[in-house]
Amino acid sequence: MKQESNCTDRSNSTVLPTGEEKEKRTRIVVLGAGESGAGAAVLAKVKGLNTFVSDMSTIKDKYKELLNKYDIAWEERHHTEELILNADEVVKSPGIPNDAPLILKLKEKGIPVISEIEFAGRYTDAKMICITGSNGKTTTTSLIYHIFKSAGLNVGLAGNIGNSLALQVATEQHDYYVIELSSFQLDNMYKFRANIAVLMNITPDHLDRYDHCMQNYVDAKFRITQNQTPDDAFVFWNDDPIIKRELAKHGLKAHLYPFSAVKEEGAIAYVEDGEVEINAPIAFNMEQEELALHGTHNLYNSLAAGISANLAGIKKEYIRKALSDFKGVEHRLEKVCDVRGVHFINDSKATNVNSCWYALQSMTTKTVLILGGKDKGNDYTEIEDLVREKCSALVYLGLHNEKLHDFFDRLGLPVADVQTGMKDAVEAAFRLAKKGETVLLSPCCASFDLFKSYEDRGDQFKKYVREL
Repeated sequence: MKQESNCTDRSNSTVLPTGEEKEKRTRIVVLGAGESGAGAAVLAKVKGLNTFVSDMSTIKDKYKELLNKYDIAWEERHHTEELILNADEVVKSPGIPNDAPLILKLKEKGIPVISEIEFAGRYTDAKMICITGSNGKTTTTSLIYHIFKSAGLNVGLAGNIGNSLALQVATEQHDYYVIELSSFQLDNMYKFRANIAVLMNITPDHLDRYDHCMQNYVDAKFRITQNQTPDDAFVFWNDDPIIKRELAKHGLKAHLYPFSAVKEEGAIAYVEDGEVEINAPIAFNMEQEELALHGTHNLYNSLAAGISANLAGIKKEYIRKALSDFKGVEHRLEKVCDVRGVHFINDSKATNVNSCWYALQSMTTKTVLILGGKDKGNDYTEIEDLVREKCSALVYLGLHNEKLHDFFDRLGLPVADVQTGMKDAVEAAFRLAKKGETVLLSPCCASFDLFKSYEDRGDQFKKYVREL
């Protein structure tokens, strides 16, 4: 990893239009026609803007139908530059890097490039509860949404999960939106304001998109606090060394709500004597054992969600009930089944090393760990001690497993190398596992070498486990 001093300057030169200029901007081009892109296109069309959608990949049928329903022009499998470089503004899919050639051409022409979230935020006055972090954001987002929904609030779920924020703004009217934000989405947000911003943690992830510079990634995460006012709230993990180091750098105006596993200086939420305590803005408590989610990492998720619900004025009894009956998130430490005495757990959402660390930490039996995929500049040192302590064998699953061999083979554990797919990986793990042990899919890596997505990877894991 490069040191901060060697980081490339990534300051974005995008200049957003003033109100008067915005009125003149009538041609919107949307790049990427997935959930966020199709939603942004519908919103642009509904608002009377000249709208065009371009995707280098094949557009899924459901999104073609949506675009056609609203009479939106689109193209797939190529970009027609003359139809794009004449845009007044471009809404970019988070999957497209900011240094992609077409994006650089747009910037050269001074055409603003923004995210779907930025675009949608212009057209709603709803309260925004926004969650980011290297790990735990999906669970925390889902849990906050569950609390709000259970309390009877008019709330939408958006961002990396749920339906497109832009589509909801175009076709529905919610009072609150709970939004999971990746660093890629935050990169292209400028004026958007989070009323409640939640930052779970910051550990190395996606460094291949950030010039292998940790500070660039950190700066992207802290964009969740931009535009916040003293009326807003910033909720964060008090013990994250990177967050603590960065707090003074970003001119934070929001009220701070730090949480911690135990009572300590500065924390307004923690556990003491088996009791979850939230001291602000309204005193709240419940027995820790009543929480639906177990393990230290899930305690942080529950505390962040509890604080957010508290800030929204949700009654204590609703918060208590929702924290105790939440069902968890698919592909995150999801129990699949037991096969002849071997436990199988799907943690396909663990696409970085720190997420795998949390998963291994929660294991109570010896574990056969399935890991590998598209490496994102991973440093496996973080999980080395836990692998030594917890693992009885390793299964490398990926097209390129050389880095895994180089790091883990020296530990002396039985190893299976699988480059062919999930069926063979599951069978290899089952052969290596002893009765009473756990097979854990917690890959540390992205899925795109062998699978369509981490969901596809997790679904295949569950399918082949059940076929054993």
